[in-house]
Amino acid sequence: MVVCGDDGLAHRLSAELRGVYGEQVVLVVPPNARTARRPVVGRPRSAPAALFDRVVSVAAGRGGPVPGGGESGASGRRTAGERVLEAEFLTEQVLAEAGVERAAALALVYEDDETNIRAALTARRLNPRLRLVLRLYNRRLGQHIEELLDQAAVLVGESEESVRDAATSVLSDADTAAPALAATAVAGTGKVIQAEGLLLRAVERAAPPAGGPAPPGLCTLALLSTDGDDEGPVLLPDDAEVRRAGDRSRVMLERFSAAEGAAAGNGLGVGGVPPLSSLFSKQLRWSLAVLAGCVIALAVALSIVTDIHPVRAFYLTLLDLFAIDEPALGEPLGRQILQLLSGLVGLLLLPVLLAAVLEGLGTFRTQSALRKPPRGLGGHVVLLGLGKIGTRVLIRLRELHVPVVCVEGNPEARGLAVARRLRVPVVIGDVTQEGVLEAAKIHRAHALLAVTSADTTNLEAVLYARGVRPDLRAVLRLYDDDFATAVYRTLRVAHPLATTRSRSVSHLSAPAFAGAMLGRRVLGAVPVERRVLVFASVDVANRPQLEGRTLASAFEPGVWRALAVEGAPDTPPDRLLTKDDRVVIAATRRGLAEFG
Repeated sequence: MVVCGDDGLAHRLSAELRGVYGEQVVLVVPPNARTARRPVVGRPRSAPAALFDRVVSVAAGRGGPVPGGGESGASGRRTAGERVLEAEFLTEQVLAEAGVERAAALALVYEDDETNIRAALTARRLNPRLRLVLRLYNRRLGQHIEELLDQAAVLVGESEESVRDAATSVLSDADTAAPALAATAVAGTGKVIQAEGLLLRAVERAAPPAGGPAPPGLCTLALLSTDGDDEGPVLLPDDAEVRRAGDRSRVMLERFSAAEGAAAGNGLGVGGVPPLSSLFSKQLRWSLAVLAGCVIALAVALSIVTDIHPVRAFYLTLLDLFAIDEPALGEPLGRQILQLLSGLVGLLLLPVLLAAVLEGLGTFRTQSALRKPPRGLGGHVVLLGLGKIGTRVLIRLRELHVPVVCVEGNPEARGLAVARRLRVPVVIGDVTQEGVLEAAKIHRAHALLAVTSADTTNLEAVLYARGVRPDLRAVLRLYDDDFATAVYRTLRVAHPLATTRSRSVSHLSAPAFAGAMLGRRVLGAVPVERRVLVFASVDVANRPQLEGRTLASAFEPGVWRALAVEGAPDTPPDRLLTKDDRVVIAATRRGLAEFG
């Protein structure tokens, strides 16, 4: 196996292939100065953040070495099952030296899409049988590149079996991690995996009361750890362990079904025109509604007083409103009073109509401008950072119809165009500066989701927000896994009434990339605290773990569990699995390695 990259995902993926699957790996990285352990970058740390760093360094020092640490990128260094090459550019000579011509799979996980595409084209020419896994942010381009590289393998005259083995997989760490980050930030929102026409939904459930019924769900995927428990969660427990779990919360598989319809749109009307309700403010819409009600009431009253047809009464009322009817001299007193009232309503209506016209024109004119958080906003998610990961998380939150306010310090960030298109309020400013989070209505927010590229910025923003709202739900994106673990444990102790989650994008993405390199169809990964549960689709044929067993009995506690037959989500648990079936399994990393 060959892994090429320039950030933590490459090191994490190499460790995954070696430690979980026992594969021999050649890791190609930039020179040592760029492969040293990534520092905590960002603006100068505040006193709370610096103090927290000192606390964390003690906790992290008790852990083992971190994949991608400073020494792992040394030129020519070999560890168990790994050889490291250093190269500034990924040329044909570098790929040849890495052994691409003899390798089974190549993963290209540079942050730059163009670098990955160039290297993939070169590698396909060197080895048409090579299984390629590319990291691309541009999904549409990725589909075309996948077809192009697979077609290139066909054109060299390889056998059908070789072409299948040489399949190209295009993945995005942003797409892999975004659903987990978004789901963690929203209470009651399940961890949803949707791929190949399937939809799986896992949710966190509180423990049932003593003697009470079990929480609703198809099966228990994990038992969560309790306060003071350093052993972590229990993945894929059996029924006996679930009964002994006591008051431990759990992750339940709530749903397994065919995928539903398309996700929600971008909030715009037909042809990109905003819906009518977005053209006018709520106050203006209420004013128009009240005045319309007054007009109708006056027309009804005129019809009753003068005993004329309702349509004619409505017409006369409109004439009175706009002062184009003759005075009601000599008319009954009721008619005269109604005419005066109609004129008064007309005086009130004209400025409201003018305001509606100006506001509507202003809405069309500012469609390309960023919106500000509206007054009275509450119960929303504050999203810090609109880079590659933040943009995908924003899209996911809007698909879930969750109100969002974004905070971004770079006015040229790639996600601002998406926020503008989705009409999401954005605050431009440094999140560590006083007043910026307040402008995002953090005191009334439901959750804070910090996904900037700087660990210290994310941590400092969460610490500041906790000073404003001690009970605020907070989710951090942290690069270093030891650092993330220490942050999670410390904040959980310091704020026991609040929910804190720390997430590493490379930690969430590595299982999917590793599974693709081994030719397995990984549907997605669900984070369970600091561990990951992988969902994959596997063939039953030639697998004694599955063939001839029922769906319910195809289960190895703590390792893997068969969930359903692909294409038949409502399969009964006592159905026997045949060699023609393909099943969806939930597995730990070790469990996925058993399905080689």
